[in-house]
Amino acid sequence: MQKLVAEFMGTFLLVFLGSGAVLFAKGDALTIAIGFGLAITISAYAFGGISGGHFNPAVTTAMVINGRTPLMDGVGYVIAQIIGAIAASGAVRVIVDALKLPTTQMAQTDFPKLSVGVAFFVEALATFLFLMVILAVTADRFGNAEFAGLAIGVALMLLIIFSVNLTGASLNPARSIGPALFAGGTGLNHLWLYIAAPEVGAILAAFAGRFLLGTED
Repeated sequence: MQKLVAEFMGTFLLVFLGSGAVLFAKGDALTIAIGFGLAITISAYAFGGISGGHFNPAVTTAMVINGRTPLMDGVGYVIAQIIGAIAASGAVRVIVDALKLPTTQMAQTDFPKLSVGVAFFVEALATFLFLMVILAVTADRFGNAEFAGLAIGVALMLLIIFSVNLTGASLNPARSIGPALFAGGTGLNHLWLYIAAPEVGAILAAFAGRFLLGTED
């Protein structure tokens, strides 16, 4: 149960603080990247020692494939992450309503400037690169536990700067599910892409990490 609570809390922090950077700080790409990057760093150091600090169904998928997380634990993690993201978006919605902001703007992810194919490619590639960093810095053979959270946070910041104006920079199905359920519209219609593309990137990274970098014993 402690592991599930840790995954819930870490995902809640990520979505709540990241969405706040988008909506209430009215952030540009750098502000949004810092919001999400610092949120994942804080969550990793606060809760990573309990659950491993996934906070992202795509991360959990890669860890299950590579044998670092048991399958049943992984299923529980994903459920806790999605519930955490929905709860965080619900908290954001309370503030949005209080400020009388448009309820169609909930920091949801979408790709108004790109085709479906290119948006899928961007999300899958960004998630692949993010997972390669995570798998490398957390590997038993040559990872660095003390600085893993910082490296992961910086990697997320840079990847968000790259992709936020293209696809909204999800890299995390739970991060997209929560806001989309409250915002509706095209963010909800395109939600399938923000579930499928990160999972594809994660699966590719899991096998690349194992067979190309040797991140698994």
